[in-house]
Amino acid sequence: MPPRGCLVAAAVAVLLALAGVFLVGGWYGDGPLEKDTPFIVPDGASLSGVATKLEKEGAIESAEAFRLRARIFGAGGSIKAGEFLLPREASPSQILSIIQGGGVIRRFVAIPEGMPSIMVHERLMAQSHLSGAVAVPAEGSVLPESYDFARGESRAQVLQRMQAAMSRTVAELWEKRAPGIAVSSPEEAVILASIVEKETGKPSERRMVAGLYSNRLRKGMLLQADPTIIYPITAGKPLGRRIRQSEIQAVNGYNTYTMVGLPKGPITNPGRDSIAAVLNPAKTDALYMVADGSGGHAFAATLEQHNANVEKWFAIRRSRGEM
Repeated sequence: MPPRGCLVAAAVAVLLALAGVFLVGGWYGDGPLEKDTPFIVPDGASLSGVATKLEKEGAIESAEAFRLRARIFGAGGSIKAGEFLLPREASPSQILSIIQGGGVIRRFVAIPEGMPSIMVHERLMAQSHLSGAVAVPAEGSVLPESYDFARGESRAQVLQRMQAAMSRTVAELWEKRAPGIAVSSPEEAVILASIVEKETGKPSERRMVAGLYSNRLRKGMLLQADPTIIYPITAGKPLGRRIRQSEIQAVNGYNTYTMVGLPKGPITNPGRDSIAAVLNPAKTDALYMVADGSGGHAFAATLEQHNANVEKWFAIRRSRGEM
């Protein structure tokens, strides 16, 4: 018969082994989450507070067991604040690794080229995962592109990144401008680029449209850009109807049918390519353009050529039943 001491030692060894299996299994085994689930770690949260929150939200079975195992098996790194995606059946070990690794969920707000500032404001305010309020940004101050943000980030922070991106882009492109361009400052470049942005939806036409308006500026001609009529009426939103004769004749700081030169400010937020087109326009003698029925424009150097192009456009419209 084995000595009593040996039996006790064997029993202790078995208990320790079982405890080890329990600890390891509870740390690396599947967790209770039934689907991928977002989880928010608040700023300044402690491991103890996060464990309690994980249990409350059904990501782990026991906050106390999680804290114990984290002290034994955890990598020792600090937890990160933010929103994290916990996968289905994530083990406690996986969960700790995720919230220590900083793999925060990023969300995006997209600003398309030519979106006016009033609509940028509406898009920011519609993002329920952002916080705080912002005023409508200055027209032409936002660079159109997609911006990522973390849940709970302020709208002011996101808008600041949008405006900083525009400032950097304009400064970069201004340094690369062609000699002898029609605009004399970065501010004027953005104004003219906003007109180019609204006047053509075809990327291949941007430099040509920029060249045409540059020619008109140099000659002291009226720019006669329809979007400059609409901007004072809608702040850049679609008009939704034909322009009225009274609106064509309106005198204000934007309408280029009744004033020579550039409007007093941008009429939308132009994209990088439209700004680049203004700073390196096509070398052309074009002074006129009209829609060509294909989504683009027919360009002309003389009024006679332009009138012929207008007649072609009217014929297209008549064939479509628009006139």
